[in-house]
Amino acid sequence: MNHGRTQSQGSEGDVPIGGLNTGSGNGNGNDSSTTTTSKKRQSVDGVEYPRRRATIACEVCRSRKSRCDGARPKCRLCIELNAECVYREPGIKLDAGDKLILEHLSRIENFLHNALPESSSHFHHGTSPAVSTTTVMSDDSPIKSTLNLSAMNNQQHGLGTWSNFSSMPKIHSTPALNLLQWPKISQLVSRPYSPQHLLQLELNRLPLQINASLTLDLSNTSSYVSAFFERVNVWYACVNPYNWTSYYRTALSQGFRSGAESCIVLLVLALGCASLRGSISRIPTDEDPPGMSYFSAAWGLLPSLMMRTNIMSAQCMVLASAYLFYIVRPLEAWTLLSSTSLKLQLLLTTNPPATLPTSTRELSERVYWNALLFESDLLAELDLPHSGISHLEETIGLPIGFSSSPDTTSSIPGRDDLWYFLSEIALRRLLNRVSHLIYSKGPHNTSISSLFPVVAELDYQLTQWYESLPLPVQFPHSRMRLNNPVQTVLRLRYFACRTIIFRPYILAVLEDEALGRDQTVRENCRKTLEACIRQLEHITEHHAGHMPYLWQGALSIVSQTLLVMGATMSESLAELLPPREEMDKMFREVIVEVGRYRHLAPSLRLGAEIIAEAEERRLGFLRRGRG
Repeated sequence: MNHGRTQSQGSEGDVPIGGLNTGSGNGNGNDSSTTTTSKKRQSVDGVEYPRRRATIACEVCRSRKSRCDGARPKCRLCIELNAECVYREPGIKLDAGDKLILEHLSRIENFLHNALPESSSHFHHGTSPAVSTTTVMSDDSPIKSTLNLSAMNNQQHGLGTWSNFSSMPKIHSTPALNLLQWPKISQLVSRPYSPQHLLQLELNRLPLQINASLTLDLSNTSSYVSAFFERVNVWYACVNPYNWTSYYRTALSQGFRSGAESCIVLLVLALGCASLRGSISRIPTDEDPPGMSYFSAAWGLLPSLMMRTNIMSAQCMVLASAYLFYIVRPLEAWTLLSSTSLKLQLLLTTNPPATLPTSTRELSERVYWNALLFESDLLAELDLPHSGISHLEETIGLPIGFSSSPDTTSSIPGRDDLWYFLSEIALRRLLNRVSHLIYSKGPHNTSISSLFPVVAELDYQLTQWYESLPLPVQFPHSRMRLNNPVQTVLRLRYFACRTIIFRPYILAVLEDEALGRDQTVRENCRKTLEACIRQLEHITEHHAGHMPYLWQGALSIVSQTLLVMGATMSESLAELLPPREEMDKMFREVIVEVGRYRHLAPSLRLGAEIIAEAEERRLGFLRRGRG
């Protein structure tokens, strides 16, 4: 099924960005020889065709139901009204899966506002309300849904197939080290770096040492469990608070020495303990990571559980992967997740979720989406083998909430909050689509004429994602610091996505400075740099997502820093940035912050070294330029 009109094929005049020619046409497809008095236009071979009209109407004309002349950068009506003229380009549309997720968020919000009383804040230091998404939801709840993705037709246009890509491409140029091949940015380092360099460093890393003799202290379990459901489960949503007491009693009866329940309880304690200590980058290097004693005990149970093919063993492996991400062990996490993904593919193909009991189906869906999100995050930064788990996406439903019973509601340790989890599923799918449509062939193989409609459509989809967020997690676009960690992380993720959508325009200008005078290119470069700066200007905000995103977030910081550093070396791009003094201060703060991560992983050490050297060479370049 075709979910949207495709653009016409790129013309023979399309030129790669390195030798780009923007031309002088307005790009709206109108024939300048068409007269306003004739209802038909005469072609060169004498065949008559109906008169062509503007194929794209701006948003103002759409809202007023007025005929738009399609002129760029502003149509006649917007000029008369002195209004901002924005064109919503046709192209890829939100697919069924994205729409279901966004509708799901909206329905959850409406359902809760209508059915449930107001609740306390989401985090103890936050201000946005959050309520359980499960208290009154049953199997026949109207928000229960299953992803049903229909691929679009395979018509080629410029960057490739207009299709609904929701998994990472096997080859792409998104990672940070790819920027070191760009003009000007390549001058910021003294040696060449292959995009495979980060992976090689992690492969050569010393293995994780697990001390099985650590004492298991159970005196603070209550506070760690509460911390887990308040600060950790919001990111992963894969532990049921309603049967937690049953799990804990089973684990206690087994002495935490066997069984999936024991492993799950130990991992919950490990993650809950870790969440109370803040970012691991601030933990002294001579101290064991918080929660390590519980993780060590759980690690000893994992080999036997990995031999089991059931959803609880997969749940254990997802929680263990979450802790491995916390202590910045990406390849160990990938190893566990690869096994988890294969286990899930076997389980969910032989026993489709629709045939499972309600509680098992809900847990299966959550474990599946966690595995898919984890794998996508890893594949975005490292060239790793794909597990194939994304192939099941069309058959897996979205979580709607764990079911509770009257005898458990009084003893639950926390809420079952799905808002962030569903929001992240939708955004990750969009990030994967960006990688497919813009970076799977490399920006050097992209022409501006084919890039513009892709970027416009992807940016529109990002806006739709933001506008569909429920109010408790919808972040403001202001520059103020936020008290709510969920809003903070979603805002950082939003600007990271916006950066990679518009990033190819920076490359265009770095390759050809004259393009910086083109109004469309210049405006899209401004959007890129603004999104970068929004991620860097309050650098410690990234601590809000230290549990799920420290490693990936740090590499993203390195990427955005290199991009903005390169922009300061371009005359036309530097005009779009804040004053130099502000930029210099921001770079110093970023270098200090990333330097605090260097001991956590060799890939982060390299990132810290690269931006430190880049800043030194950048300042030298600017001084020589002034001279």
